Amino acid sequence: MSEPVRLDKRLAEQVPCSRTDAQQYIEGGWVSVDGEIVEEPQTLVSTQTVELAADARLEPIEPATMLLHKPTGLDLKDAASLVTPATHAPGDLSEVRLLKRHFHRLTPLVPLDSDASGLVVLTQDGRVWRRLTEDYAQIEQEFVVEVAGDLLPYGMQKLAHGLSYQGRALRPCKVSWQNETRLRFAIKDVQPGQLRDMCRQVGFDVVSIRRLRIGRISLSKMPVGEWRYLPVGERF
Repeated sequence: MSEPVRLDKRLAEQVPCSRTDAQQYIEGGWVSVDGEIVEEPQTLVSTQTVELAADARLEPIEPATMLLHKPTGLDLKDAASLVTPATHAPGDLSEVRLLKRHFHRLTPLVPLDSDASGLVVLTQDGRVWRRLTEDYAQIEQEFVVEVAGDLLPYGMQKLAHGLSYQGRALRPCKVSWQNETRLRFAIKDVQPGQLRDMCRQVGFDVVSIRRLRIGRISLSKMPVGEWRYLPVGERF
């Protein structure tokens, strides 16, 4: 029986290529062992069949950013638990190749109340983290808020400009009726609990809140509990 060797060493001899290139092929998900994709260069192999995909490319592995449709009742800090290969949206058109490493150290960004649903961003990318934290107050978000109750006089005008939250005067926002029971907000620098409190101040009880958009990135028609990749090159 052959002595076990590291997969990257075996691949480098088989292709042939450098060990560095072999490691990049493996980590990029281009190498299979007995028909199963293996992404760890240190994996030991002996008599197994090692194959490099015919369309394998040597390219840098970019940190991943995922867009999740968070369900109601899930805390933002727990959102990463829903991002698994099994919940990857079949309609993902990003063309990003799914890799095991994409599910490590995902940081959820842009606050969303646990009792709200909608678009949540999780990332490994420091550039995305900086954009969504340092520039948070300047990024417009869009929400649909279902309400019940009777609107107080001048309520719509007050929602757009004139309310305060936690002792702070709120910036103007855009608000309109989507239908008879749902308000659509386009708003910046929104804080946890703010939309619910704004609606209460004008006579409404909030039935549900759903975030549709963060900057230029929208939820689209992705089902609840599923996620897709942020395509390379797209910006918030």
